[in-house]
This record gives sequence, structure tokens and C-alpha cells, in this order.
Amino acid sequence: MKQLSQEFIEKIRFNEKGLVPAIAQDWLDGAILMMAWMNKLSLEESLKTGEVHYWSRSRKEIWHKGETSGHIQKLKQIRLDCDSDAILLSIEQVGSIACHKGVRSCFFKDNKLSFQTNEEPVFLPPLTDACSELFQTIKDRDLNPQPDSYTNSLLEGGDNKILKKIGEEAAEVVMACKDKNKESIANEAADLIYHLQVALRYNNVDWKDVLAILHKRRS
Repeated sequence: MKQLSQEFIEKIRFNEKGLVPAIAQDWLDGAILMMAWMNKLSLEESLKTGEVHYWSRSRKEIWHKGETSGHIQKLKQIRLDCDSDAILLSIEQVGSIACHKGVRSCFFKDNKLSFQTNEEPVFLPPLTDACSELFQTIKDRDLNPQPDSYTNSLLEGGDNKILKKIGEEAAEVVMACKDKNKESIANEAADLIYHLQVALRYNNVDWKDVLAILHKRRS
């Protein structure tokens, strides 16, 4: 493992200060959580311990992410970009908080928002895959019901209504597949995934729990 780590580190093109930018990405839904700097020492410590360590440019020392807050980052995989001058860390974020402002991702601003100091900060959720974002919308509907919401009508109907729709949508996927219509198959599959996610939310199962099982099976 040590030999492998050194071989990997030797491929990295550090800048003139001996640093390389490192992007931390959620290992399941792909959300970009934060960016920080690493040097050879912090990389070696990360690879040795399995927990991410960065280099603090202000304090001039190695920084064990989450050492004080408990929000450590468990290293799952590490990759270099095509020029070997940037690192992508696939991590499991303990506590689901990566930003020092107490939110999941440091990337919560967009170009539509104003950031004057007298305004309340707006913390946008990180960009993830479409299915994960869909589940977050369903979760939000459950927590903040809206009038005339189809999702809320399903959740209010409970298992009987939700499971009936899953059966109907599954049958429509089967029929679309038999007809060999790619557009129809894609549409019916999307409907099935949506209703499946409603069932998950109703039964207090998180979408990331499903992703974790799929990841385990793939591994």
C-alpha cells in the first residue's frame, strides 16, 4: 500500500509551492462538497489513515478534516485529472456537513443570487445526479406540503395508493419494452422510478441507502 501510495504521489504535478488543488466529491450521489489544498505530507497521511487530510495555507500545517467538528471525510477513491495537476477525492462525508458554515457543500452560491452583506445567506443544495435531486424534491414536499401537489396526494394516500401506482407503472414499463419503443421505455421507467422514490420516502428509506447497496454490489 505504501509503495502504491508513493507511486501515485510521484505522478502529481504540484505547483511552485508544493501544493495541488483537491476537490471532494460525495462517493454516492456525486455532489461536489468542497475544494482545498494538499501537499505530499497531507496526501501521505490521507492514504495511510483513510481519512482526508489537507494543507492549511494560513496556518502552514496539515489539517485533519473534521478533527474538531467530527465531520471527517473517509477516503473511498482518489483520481488525478488529465494533466496530473488536480485531484478528485471520492469521499464519505460523516455528518453530511463539509462546509465550515454548517451546510453540506461549500458550493451553495449561483449567479442568480446577490451577496450583499446585509442580506440573509441563501444555501443552495449541491448539484447531484437527477435521481438524487428528484428524491430531495419528494422529501421537501413531504416536509412542506403544497396544495394540489401530486406527490402530497400520494403520500397522504399511504401504501395502498403508492403501491398501486408502482404496480401500474411497472406494467407499463413491461409493455413499453415489449413494443421496443425507446422513448416510451424511457418515459415509463422515469415514472416508475418516481413512484418508487415516493414509496421509499413514505417508508423513511433514504435514496442514498439504495445507492449504498448498489455501490456495495458493484464493488
